[in-house]
Amino acid sequence: MAHRWQSRSPNSFLWLEPMSASGTIAVLDIGKTNIKLVVFDRAGHVLWEKSQPNRPVQSGLYPHADVEKIWSFLLEALREAASRFTLDVLIPATHGATGALIDAYGLVLPVMDYEFAGLNDIEARYKIIRPDFSETFSPHLPTGLNLGRQIAYQAWHYPQLYAKATHFLTYPQYWGWRLTGALAADITSLGCHTDLWLPEAAKPSALSDALDLTRKLPPLLPAWATLGTVLPDVAALAGVPQGMRVLCGIHDSNAALLPYLISRSTPFTVLSTGTWVIFMAVGHSLAHLNPHDDMMANIDANGRPTACARFMGGREYAEICGDCSAEPSLEQVQSLINAKTLALPSFSPHGGPFATLKGRIEGALQSEQRSSLATLYCALMSDLILTRMGVDAGEIIIDGSFARNQLFCALLAQLRPGQSLLRATDQAGTARGAALLADWPHKEVQVGTQTVTPATLAGLHNYALAWAAALTL
Repeated sequence: MAHRWQSRSPNSFLWLEPMSASGTIAVLDIGKTNIKLVVFDRAGHVLWEKSQPNRPVQSGLYPHADVEKIWSFLLEALREAASRFTLDVLIPATHGATGALIDAYGLVLPVMDYEFAGLNDIEARYKIIRPDFSETFSPHLPTGLNLGRQIAYQAWHYPQLYAKATHFLTYPQYWGWRLTGALAADITSLGCHTDLWLPEAAKPSALSDALDLTRKLPPLLPAWATLGTVLPDVAALAGVPQGMRVLCGIHDSNAALLPYLISRSTPFTVLSTGTWVIFMAVGHSLAHLNPHDDMMANIDANGRPTACARFMGGREYAEICGDCSAEPSLEQVQSLINAKTLALPSFSPHGGPFATLKGRIEGALQSEQRSSLATLYCALMSDLILTRMGVDAGEIIIDGSFARNQLFCALLAQLRPGQSLLRATDQAGTARGAALLADWPHKEVQVGTQTVTPATLAGLHNYALAWAAALTL
């Protein structure tokens, strides 16, 4: 049975009456690369899905999200879904490092694309007001991956427009607002390497105050809170019932974590994989977090800081792979090990412990081996980050797109012989986790996983040592 909450203050909540659990659940899953609407039944089965690529607009004041294209997709997808199913509730789940400045009429500035390189131009000024890592557990990240840097850019470059903004909404809540007209903030998005939140004090940081942002933040609601019901005109456009509820929503990696929070005993670590590989070490200490390694403390849906790290694994895999269409294979990886061919970071400047380095390949490489080298590289990087995080106990669960790459899973299992590795067999990752919010708190969740059998490649240990040594050269 789901419940509705009401905010009493930015950091406290009040139980209200239970909500009925009927009909189906729609999840709007906005990733950096793709947008999806996924429909689930109450048992968690995927009934229907529609998706399209997500591409930023490069013109205008700065590169920005194409929110109108996303909105059109959402309305069309809802019409199609509503023609097949009775939609009871919609839950927004989006990538992080994104937010919207609005007034009563809509956006006052475009929703900035966090890969906007021009943000680096304000670094000297931003550095002066940016809080210390010891307070925010938010590392210094390039471009707009610290959401506070985006806000500072908007405030300093467009002060008159910035002053018009009455509210600042993190990305899931922006879509909730467009659907319902209701305003809320979400801890999983505010606490996601933004520089704007203090995880241990559970309040906005001094940076938020310095940018006059704190007063623009709506009340904080749990991800599973009912934000409101769809506006009548939206219901008419989308063909959905006017009583369809919209929940507050959640940051996508935290959505992927939810099934494991319910089904696993701590400590355990989830690799939420896609464009980014996000390491979430639940029940592990924050003491090993190093801001120079792109490590941070994110905040889970229950408000608890969680040790995290990441690298842009999906993007780096694609860069190494290039136009190679061959499937990665154990035989090709063995050939690469024997030839001592190395892929050295980084193949994306947007995150990870080596984001400032230029990626390179050393040694012989045939075009059909590129996917195997990309797989090997991502496994080595994952092993290195897990070690630096101090993850030496508990299960490791690989969730998302990399779980389909069984060679990646087997390589990582061989690189970490003392730990049990599992791969998720359900590829609805983020969306399935978000769907759990419709009837939160769940007592029990069945998560489909398979135990990973380690690879048995000759010379992998020495190859990994050589790879790590080359990183320091």
